[in-house]
Amino acid sequence: MAAASLLLRGLPLLLRLRLHHHRVSAARFLNTLTTRPSYCAASDLSNPNNDTSAGAAAGAGERPRFFRKDSPEYHQWKASESEILRDIEDITMLTKEILHSERYMDGERLSDEDEKAIVEKLLAYHPHSEDKIGCGIDCIMVDRHPQFRSSRCLFVVRTDGGWIDFSYQKCLRAYIRSKYPSHADRFIRQHFKRGSGG
Repeated sequence: MAAASLLLRGLPLLLRLRLHHHRVSAARFLNTLTTRPSYCAASDLSNPNNDTSAGAAAGAGERPRFFRKDSPEYHQWKASESEILRDIEDITMLTKEILHSERYMDGERLSDEDEKAIVEKLLAYHPHSEDKIGCGIDCIMVDRHPQFRSSRCLFVVRTDGGWIDFSYQKCLRAYIRSKYPSHADRFIRQHFKRGSGG
């Protein structure tokens, strides 16, 4: 113990302070493990004043909310989650097939049927759909992303010959937020990767 104390005295002050901070942080962490409850209580999902019901995205410094599996809130969340998954399943599967299979080559326009589904069930919900469509849609095309060449994405080819990419995930997130506002944030946090292009 005396040797350790002498060794610490020989260290620069800044390093000693850092070591002390880490010891204090570790002690606090161990203390929280033994004193915190087994679950975090969540506010009532039916509370209209709570715009983060259903465990919405936590703000800076907030922890996400969790429900006990035997609570009514948990069962309500799981039922809503299943409903959303069923609702978006067909268009999600179609889009992934378009992007990730050999069904379409790079630069190929979609079939009339696939294009109709993409425009009506995705592009229509894009937060900037009017900007994406511009002067009008000539077709929807699949091609390599202009910046991330290993990724394929959907493009609006406009009637003036211009074209612009759009994110199908951004479209789905906007759709979910409009149709399922009380569960959208939690669903999106759990089922969508962060940041997904235009």
